[in-house]
Amino acid sequence: MRLKSLALLLALVAIPYMAALAEAPATFRLDYFHTGNATQELFSVDRTVMEPLAWPGNPQKSIDDTNRGVYFYEVRDAASNRVLYSRGFSSIFGEWKTTDEAKTANRTFHESVRFPAPSAPVRVVFKKRDAQNKFQEIWSTIVDPADKYIDKSKPTPARVIEIEKHGDPSMKVDLLLLGEGYAAAESDKCDKDVRRLANGIFGFSPFKERRADFNVWAICAPSPESGVSHPSAGIHRSTLFGSTFDVFGTERYALSFDNRAIRTTASFAPYDVLGIVMNSKEYGNGGIFGAYASVSIDHPSGVPVFVHEFGHHFGDLGDEYYFNANVAYGATNSKVEPWEPNITALLDPKLLKWKSLVASGTPLPTPWPKDTYEASISEPQKKAKKMRAEGRPETEITAMLREARKTQEQSLSEGPYAGKVGAFEGARYEPKGYYRPQQRCIMISGPTFCAVCQHAIEEIIDLYSRP
Repeated sequence: MRLKSLALLLALVAIPYMAALAEAPATFRLDYFHTGNATQELFSVDRTVMEPLAWPGNPQKSIDDTNRGVYFYEVRDAASNRVLYSRGFSSIFGEWKTTDEAKTANRTFHESVRFPAPSAPVRVVFKKRDAQNKFQEIWSTIVDPADKYIDKSKPTPARVIEIEKHGDPSMKVDLLLLGEGYAAAESDKCDKDVRRLANGIFGFSPFKERRADFNVWAICAPSPESGVSHPSAGIHRSTLFGSTFDVFGTERYALSFDNRAIRTTASFAPYDVLGIVMNSKEYGNGGIFGAYASVSIDHPSGVPVFVHEFGHHFGDLGDEYYFNANVAYGATNSKVEPWEPNITALLDPKLLKWKSLVASGTPLPTPWPKDTYEASISEPQKKAKKMRAEGRPETEITAMLREARKTQEQSLSEGPYAGKVGAFEGARYEPKGYYRPQQRCIMISGPTFCAVCQHAIEEIIDLYSRP
């Protein structure tokens, strides 16, 4: 009798929740053009789209209070100005505008934001960080759900692969992996590659411990050609999403530029975050917070490289490497406190953002074998240049650099505060003025996320998966 009563009680509790799921709004997408240069930027609407699936997000977590991203958008009720939905994000344009090219040229990038379909007109407000990293409004546009021009067409659906499902999308982080550069005859390879990557992600903490808070989906649509473009090698491929190496002049930087195609294909699966799995063995990757993470899956370090990039895309983690950093964008000139949760300018040690994780007695800044680490990079590079000038075999040079790499790794793992949380100078592509939480982390070089990065990632997992 008690079991029947308990079952009835559980059923009654579940009814409102199931009803809420049944009434989930449609998914709206605002596609727009982001145009400008190093000193100005403009936005213009491309189209509004009603996607084929219901909104996959957590209805109880519509407001983003994590303070992540270069940009931020709010969906406000047009009549009352009440915020209905908000999220932080970054963009390819936001990175490009810091390059040298942006000082002399204009470029346009296609971008999208998604939100639950409103029942009345809304104003979508875009904000950007100012010089002090405070969000300021830069553009807004009205979206009316009754607008006859909203695109409600039904493109040919892509086949969605359910890799693992742990619950309703509204209460899980939905990760969607998109195969890129797989010809029709390579569909089996794509299926194996996305499953291998998905399984690899959950070998890293905190994803390993929070696996049940994720659903993982994949789409392996056939590409016109196999592989992806690599302009510096004279390789150009016609692919689904326009993926290419050599982004902004950096050979290893690989991104996908056909945002409309990405969003159209992705719209057939529930997703909060995206991974683009490139059918390539060359070293290449990228990660944009709120957009996607990409990886050349057949490179020997493909899985850990993707996890690093996923740290950018999912958690807005900053790069912690700095010495001889080969990146497309330039260093900053002023030191204000960064918004990235794992980087600090340490303007006031008493206000260190991760101070709760620092053990008593740990000095701030925190000493580490920085000189040894830097010498283990600069000296071998000089030696390699000399060896090449002397015509020495490349295999000999590679062996020398491999040995030097061991010294670099030792420098990140030695010292009185190795393995502890503190404030270690050298991060965000600069040797001085920025600090990272621990000596070693996958965001600089290492097999795992540090304690602070794990905590920051869990905050985003909670944003999508917890009541």
